[in-house]
Amino acid sequence: MDILGYLLAALTPFNLMLALAGVILGTVIGALPGLSATMAVAVLVPFTFTMDPAAGLIALGAIYTGAIYGGAYAAILVNTPGTPSAIATTFDGFPMAKRGDGGLAVSLATIASVVGGAVGAIALLLLAPPLAKVALAFGPTEYFWLAMFGLTLIAALSVGNTIKGLIGACIGLFLSMIGVAVVGGDVRYTLGMQRFLAGIDLTSAIIGLYCIPVILDLVATPDPHLKPSDTGGLRIGEGLRFAMTRKFNVLRSSVIGTVIGILPGAGGSIAGLVSYSEARRSSDHPESFGKGNPDGVIATEAANNATVGGGFIPTLVLGIPGTPPDAIILGALLVQGIKIGPTLFTTDGNIVYTFIWGLLIATILMLPVGLLIGRYAYNSIIRVPKAVLAPTVALLTIIGSFAIHSNVEDAQLMVVLGLIAWVLNRFGFQPSPIVLGLVLGSIAEQGFVQTWLIGNASNRLPEMFFNRPISIGIILAALLTLLFPFWVEWKARRRSQLEQTALPQADEGTALPAEIKTRDYPGMGLALLFILCGIAIYSAATGMSDLGAVFPKTIASALILFSAVLIVQNLRRPTGPRLGALRMEDGAGRRIALGITMLAWVFAMPHIGFLVTSLIAFAVVMLIADYDRPPLRTWAIWGLSGALICSGFWWLMANVLLLRMPAGLLF
Repeated sequence: MDILGYLLAALTPFNLMLALAGVILGTVIGALPGLSATMAVAVLVPFTFTMDPAAGLIALGAIYTGAIYGGAYAAILVNTPGTPSAIATTFDGFPMAKRGDGGLAVSLATIASVVGGAVGAIALLLLAPPLAKVALAFGPTEYFWLAMFGLTLIAALSVGNTIKGLIGACIGLFLSMIGVAVVGGDVRYTLGMQRFLAGIDLTSAIIGLYCIPVILDLVATPDPHLKPSDTGGLRIGEGLRFAMTRKFNVLRSSVIGTVIGILPGAGGSIAGLVSYSEARRSSDHPESFGKGNPDGVIATEAANNATVGGGFIPTLVLGIPGTPPDAIILGALLVQGIKIGPTLFTTDGNIVYTFIWGLLIATILMLPVGLLIGRYAYNSIIRVPKAVLAPTVALLTIIGSFAIHSNVEDAQLMVVLGLIAWVLNRFGFQPSPIVLGLVLGSIAEQGFVQTWLIGNASNRLPEMFFNRPISIGIILAALLTLLFPFWVEWKARRRSQLEQTALPQADEGTALPAEIKTRDYPGMGLALLFILCGIAIYSAATGMSDLGAVFPKTIASALILFSAVLIVQNLRRPTGPRLGALRMEDGAGRRIALGITMLAWVFAMPHIGFLVTSLIAFAVVMLIADYDRPPLRTWAIWGLSGALICSGFWWLMANVLLLRMPAGLLF
């Protein structure tokens, strides 16, 4: 039977039902922060053992691709990546939603996800064996430079504030080093606490760094969370027309996602970041990225969904899983007695080709499913009162961080990191560079240390880093991405100077108005604190092995250098108000009350129990977020809704996901 013949096997009613159910379930799970694609696939693997192998794989693949797509909902509507691959979706998706274009953002994310997923699946169908050789061409040096390429996006995100962005990246890289070293096995920066031996959980950190500041700002004002759209709905027609005008961006990002998906360990987060960076570099209006440019949403979502098909290429051809879900599906294949390798496409062609066609069908089904879910999700979030929305989102952050390992300590760490992120963000240190450093840290360190080790052993250290063809290409692309924002900023400044020179002076000696940056005293204070932290990191690394110490020492030196540059920059500026950035703002009392409530929530949970703590905290956050003072009947409805939400999630986690819930005094 030829390849097209297997399409009929994938189109049986049972397989179509599995694909549709998998996409719906995966989309819902991906939209909930913390409930990742890995968790969904792992929980449902045992149910596939009684199915035909191809049908079981279709179900798992549909859940996987649906979950990757579903992460865009939370990224656009509440500024929190539902999955790590949707990190870059927050950069422009949430600003679009804030100004009333959330429906358009969801439509564009859906269209781009379908196209990207289809490109990845077609590449898997037609080009799997030759493309698998790409993965074998990447060594530790290439992975290190690929991670550095991802970090160059910091320059694009921090135009005018690049030094603070680089400091944030160093902080994220340091957070990625906490725990047992990926090479060498040294135990680093755990402060003697067992909870840090496994390191900082990525998903918990992402939820905290992105979502907690959003909730704090949500309760600070009576303004609606999202601006309702003037045209209403998802604006599907407008989204299709816009996507057609950006078809090159869609296809380019899909190809980038497919190629990066082939690289084991890279995954959707790197693919989304690289595609976003390339879209910004090639745009006629790069300054609009990060402020609600639809091209940013298109690039990210096309790329991260293309990694699904791309990731299956090394998994099926080489037996090397590209992502954790790929590893779980690989295990399911082995349990079914299927031998993985280059001969898979001939010995078990009926299974693998039926599965690939099923994955493509599931990707196409994302279009109607995603638009239907997106329509109700967007309209619901707009209509939900802030007094109910704020505690619900807060509950989801607690659930998402706790559910990963059934560990309250992850939820505690999430809240603490979130509060720190909010403070840093007030002084110009945005969370995105910190997250980038945390996401790319282990890949960068493993590649750096292995290259350093090989180079020292062969006395070819510079050659190992700078004389490999693929590495040279990645370095050139990284330099182009890093320097491009500076060139754009220089052009804008030069144009402004020329325009000011051309304007007539009103009176002799009257200066034209210009934006003058004054000294950022809080930023200087934080930079001094970071210098002390860098010294402490470097000093602690002196007692480690060479393999465990080389990367921390490098990052500590970079942190000290960038912090010193920030201080020097500010010293060269004119003096300004010393406490202007520290003044009390409207809503500060509510923010402080919410921060204290969430800290009490996660630290009381092990003692009082999940359900009781959540019910009490939900009610307190409702009071903090309420500005309308509604009648008692409305309060009763809100309270009942909160009780149902808390009880429903508690039952779901305890009885469906079978998580170990903290019992405490009652539940």
